[in-house]
Amino acid sequence: MSDTSPQGVLVCDKPQGLTSHGVVSRIRRWYGTRKVGHAGTLDPMATGVLVLGLGRGTKLLGYITGVSKTYLATIRLGSATPTDDADSEPDLFAEASALSAVTDTRIAQGVSALTGPIDQVPSAVSAIKVNGQRSYARVRAGEEVELKARRVEISRFSILGTRYSVSEGHIDVDVEVDCSSGTYVRALARDLGGNLGVYGHLTALRRTRVGAFGIDDAVTIPEDLDTAAPALTSLAEVARTLLPSVHVDAGEAKALMQGKTVTTDRSPQESGEVVVICDEELVSIAEVRAGGVLKSQTAFAIDLA
Repeated sequence: MSDTSPQGVLVCDKPQGLTSHGVVSRIRRWYGTRKVGHAGTLDPMATGVLVLGLGRGTKLLGYITGVSKTYLATIRLGSATPTDDADSEPDLFAEASALSAVTDTRIAQGVSALTGPIDQVPSAVSAIKVNGQRSYARVRAGEEVELKARRVEISRFSILGTRYSVSEGHIDVDVEVDCSSGTYVRALARDLGGNLGVYGHLTALRRTRVGAFGIDDAVTIPEDLDTAAPALTSLAEVARTLLPSVHVDAGEAKALMQGKTVTTDRSPQESGEVVVICDEELVSIAEVRAGGVLKSQTAFAIDLA
């Protein structure tokens, strides 16, 4: 029996103040389905690209989570907050003399030092689990949490503009960041301010790209969820942006869905994972074995099984 529930991927522009789980809840209501997930949390303060999988699209989210991302952000130098962003009030402030000593050159040097492969300590108020419990929950319970540094890649950290308001106790730096999965932009703000001796936190964050999905692809969630929902991006179209693809005929597709192996000379690689497509339908994500043998690892074309 065919599954008529929504199947695919939706790119939405998350509004400020709404949690990523809150977006999932609204999408469930909008599309009339329970099976919805997202590919990477955006903090409530942040806006921008949030990729959601519906139906079998949720099986692709693990692959989407690991892709690179682009952010626009405003870093406020001169103060720190417990959350490293504007979701909490500043509790540490720079000396006026230290803030006055900050120049464009020093900011540029600080940004350069945080570009490339770096070992980054995530913000303590984060979703990272510590002994089975979210770090943010431990912090809110009054615990001191020290997370281990992670290696991340900051492939671009560009300064777009700087506004000096030293008499008011801050300097705002607008930046654009291309980074690997797992990067905390608010930790970049914290560390830039720390390295300059003046503290730092984020006052604005907008994610403009997740892998192949940009903000121009994103839809705005309407207030009225009775509004007609837009078409989803197909599973095949999304999968092709994540892995190399190989096309098979109907007979080969059915064999893969029945757990059999298929031998082909059309695989673009000799090992690893590939996307298997038949007539523009995503059949599976398959392992490539020696001799061009394909073995399905994640099934999508369940009607063929």
